[in-house]
Amino acid sequence: MSEGSTNDERILAVLREVMDPELHDNIVDLGMVRSAYLQDQTAHVTIALTTAGCPLRATIKRDCESRVTSLSGIDNVQLHWDELTPEERSRAMDRARSHARASAAPTQIPARTRVISVASGKGGVGKSSVTVNLASAFASQGFTVGVLDADIWGFSIPRMLGVDSRLSARPANSGEDKGKIVPVERREGSGLIKLVSTGLMVDTEETALMWRGLMLAKALEQFLHDVDWGELDYLLIDMPPGTGDVQMALARLLPQAQMLVITTPALNAQKVAVRVADMARRSHMPVLGVIENMSAFVTPDGKSWALFGEGGGQRLADEINVPLLGSIPLEPAVSSGGDNGRPVALDGGPAGEAFQNIASQIVNEIFPPVNMEECSASSIAEVPVTLKSG
Repeated sequence: MSEGSTNDERILAVLREVMDPELHDNIVDLGMVRSAYLQDQTAHVTIALTTAGCPLRATIKRDCESRVTSLSGIDNVQLHWDELTPEERSRAMDRARSHARASAAPTQIPARTRVISVASGKGGVGKSSVTVNLASAFASQGFTVGVLDADIWGFSIPRMLGVDSRLSARPANSGEDKGKIVPVERREGSGLIKLVSTGLMVDTEETALMWRGLMLAKALEQFLHDVDWGELDYLLIDMPPGTGDVQMALARLLPQAQMLVITTPALNAQKVAVRVADMARRSHMPVLGVIENMSAFVTPDGKSWALFGEGGGQRLADEINVPLLGSIPLEPAVSSGGDNGRPVALDGGPAGEAFQNIASQIVNEIFPPVNMEECSASSIAEVPVTLKSG
């Protein structure tokens, strides 16, 4: 802003109609407008983008020019570009998250429930195994845990939990809940697991679901709106690998969700997982941390073999600026437990203890359950995703 110039309220008013396409809020209230003043019939507007190389800059530029030149007495618009500081970017993301939560359609997920999306950049890293074992660890610690198998095509959670029942619906005489889908339940000690999966809807495990993107999003929406989940401490969502339709639908339907990123020590898995973290950032979804699966194989005599490399989980955590919550050793009991429907988290051993330790971290430090007696979750800090430049 030139010396002696002040912001023109007329210009700011029309700039409030310019929406950031990623953050879905106007650029003024997001704190992106540094200055906006009129000088010799030319409007000078300085806009700070979330990143210097923002691919949506051209869209914002076009919208700003169109709206500002519609004002009388303004013949030209001179746009100047800047970049939000990390603190400003954090405030903008916080506002975007709050806006998304306020505008999201209601679901059957209780407001007190901690929602965790378990995600990976590619298949084959053991994401579903991590989901099942974390759910079992939470339940063994006395919590009620929902598990939503959102990997619609590649469902595997029912077998891993030893569940072969079919989903049913509430009868017509059950009042407001009539027709609601009832999750299949599995009790673990004083805790409870409630499962919903397309694998509980098909005739056999081998039945293929040939659904297109819109149908996938609609299925996820139905699982959130038409399932009678009841009270839940945690809801774990086993996502399909990658950054497709289901992931984008989840960010829209459950803006309170936070993400766990699963990777292996291998460099290629780590690099692909960065894209998932980037999707989380673009969707305003905080990342709780990274879990490294299939780390070193330890022989009975104590020798350690890094079959898939080493250090990938820590490198990924450092790159996206979140904690590495733990590493799961490569252990035959993990695979056999999944095949037999008895998750290794319930039976001890190195892998089982690792899952229990990660669950305890989440419960006690990272994402504690809401204490309804205090009726406040304001003390729970969200962990923003920041990707290192260069």
